[in-house]
Amino acid sequence: MTEHPHQPGITDFFPDAIFGSGTFFSFNRVTLARVIVAVVLCAVLGAVASRAKLVPTRGQQLVEMLAEFVRRSIGVEMLGEAGGRRFAPLLGVIFIGVLGMNLTGVVPGINIAASSVMAVPIVFAVLSYVTFLAAGIRAQGLGGFLKSQLFPPGMPWPIYFLITPIEFFSSFVVRPATLAIRLLCNMISGHLLLALTFFGTSAMLASAGAMKGMAVVMVGTSLVVTLFEIFIAVLQAYIFAVLTAVYIKLSVEAH
Repeated sequence: MTEHPHQPGITDFFPDAIFGSGTFFSFNRVTLARVIVAVVLCAVLGAVASRAKLVPTRGQQLVEMLAEFVRRSIGVEMLGEAGGRRFAPLLGVIFIGVLGMNLTGVVPGINIAASSVMAVPIVFAVLSYVTFLAAGIRAQGLGGFLKSQLFPPGMPWPIYFLITPIEFFSSFVVRPATLAIRLLCNMISGHLLLALTFFGTSAMLASAGAMKGMAVVMVGTSLVVTLFEIFIAVLQAYIFAVLTAVYIKLSVEAH
């Protein structure tokens, strides 16, 4: 009996538990992807940092290029020289962490981004949000921070009855929520698009006649979509880090 190819759907994001089904410690393929990424990133970055040499190896060069890109192109570009250096470690953690979680979507055997379930986007959004609050309060004090966020200068005071609730909702609710939701939606759509192309390829290979010949075209399409998914994974990590830097900038600078 011919086995039908797996049809992609919302159940892909809630795979069966590997162990601990029905308990708080339920461990499935998405959780496994998170653990693998965390272990690999910590091991690689820790090894490079502990064995850093004056004449860098290729691995050290790659990590240094990535760190310099985050520091210069995101940190310094958004926050200036001093601010960019200060927040570069945080921005690096966010960029590399989000990138690693995104790329599991194209890793054979895992085939789903660890960031395509809300837990991972929320963790990074909370990290970004707490930094936004802490940086603003440290730079301006609690009163100055709230004033700069909720009471834009140069407006007649009656307007604040309208503007202040909007600013509060925008600064303290919308910003962290949109960070998480933007990343989640992009990775969900990317997985479904990739899964659909592979499903189409498998379905055509299982068919007869001219449809089987079309599978060759679908194989090429699958490769293009895979490369596009990698591009989206990198782009979303970059956007997440850039928006974090933008929010920090808005928090430390009085309007």
